[in-house]
Amino acid sequence: MAMMRSDLGTMKILHLKKRGCFLLKLLCLVVLMLIFCEFLVYYVVIFQCHWPEVKIEAHRSSRQSSASVLKAMFLSDTHLLGEIKGHWLDKLRREWQMERAFQTALSLLEPDIVFILGDVFDEGKWSSSQAWADDVRRFQKMFRHPVRTELMVVVGNHDIGFHYEMTTYKLKRFAKVFNFTSGKLIARKGVNFVMVNSVALEGDGCTVCSRAEAKLMKLSHKLNCSQQEQIHSNKRCSGVEQLPASEPILLQHYPLYRRSDAECTGEDSALPEEKNIPFKEKYDVLSREASQKLLWWFHPRLILSGHTHSACEVLHNGKIPEISVPSFSWRNRNNPSFIMGSITPTDFSLYKCFLPLESRVVTIYCIAGAILGVLILAHLQLFNPPFYFAQHLIRKHKAV
Repeated sequence: MAMMRSDLGTMKILHLKKRGCFLLKLLCLVVLMLIFCEFLVYYVVIFQCHWPEVKIEAHRSSRQSSASVLKAMFLSDTHLLGEIKGHWLDKLRREWQMERAFQTALSLLEPDIVFILGDVFDEGKWSSSQAWADDVRRFQKMFRHPVRTELMVVVGNHDIGFHYEMTTYKLKRFAKVFNFTSGKLIARKGVNFVMVNSVALEGDGCTVCSRAEAKLMKLSHKLNCSQQEQIHSNKRCSGVEQLPASEPILLQHYPLYRRSDAECTGEDSALPEEKNIPFKEKYDVLSREASQKLLWWFHPRLILSGHTHSACEVLHNGKIPEISVPSFSWRNRNNPSFIMGSITPTDFSLYKCFLPLESRVVTIYCIAGAILGVLILAHLQLFNPPFYFAQHLIRKHKAV
């Protein structure tokens, strides 16, 4: 009797050990799945991106050439959810994805400077002071960056509101956090970037609009004077601050005027049913008048914009390219991306780096979940995989 109890106790201990070992294996599989889908997948995908090559002056050494090229990243429309419309789970998921993507990109690519082309927040146009402070805190955590990398932010309509919602208070609040002013010049390694408050280019003479246009005109004069070969011979340019003599790159939220996205191509362009929808001036794109003013004032060599959440590349006046940068948030599209630019004072080359497809990550989770389900059922002997079923048939045949 005592021996039978001992055998039963031993069998019970072995059964518990077997179950514990099985649960440990399941836990390890779950942890590995989470590590891959929430951490490693960003490294796997972004590691395939590379800085594009750009033409450099022939007399420079390879070290000088590398140092003279500015490595810039451009992303747009992060739309951090606020307290009104943002569900906590949606907010947690989207912000985690963007944080991991951004931090991975900084780690692998080491850009010199990063530009966000507006609509940083989703509810900046109507958020209270407390909600704004909370949104800013979350943004600074997500988009933290090392000292070697600068972060510059352009204002968008969701940050301060459309023109009829825009106020001096909202604009100052944004400027205080991001050190942004319309007509601000960023000059790095001889490359000129002009940051534009496109929301203020309404053309109706409002106070904010008039100030923004005045600053842009003043900066335009400085840049045009700096690009002239003999400044001293031009009376209009006497005493004007000398800037790097390179054609500027415009950075703004609204795209310049175009009728629609009908001519846009690529896997991250607008959906086919949306491409032929006409754009509304001063809402989807800048007005014709404002667009012509920017082109006339600055004669840019490149324009980068956001707002539409989809990719597009157009030529203005037959020679000036504009790149619409898609949204960086998985909430707005299945295949977010950012632009990598290798830029010198005389040339530039761009490359689009895609982030992991959300649908692919969901598929991985589904497959892993199905495998775990089969293993659990097999362990509980509620489901016999083909191997065990075949083994059972062989045993039955031998018994016969």
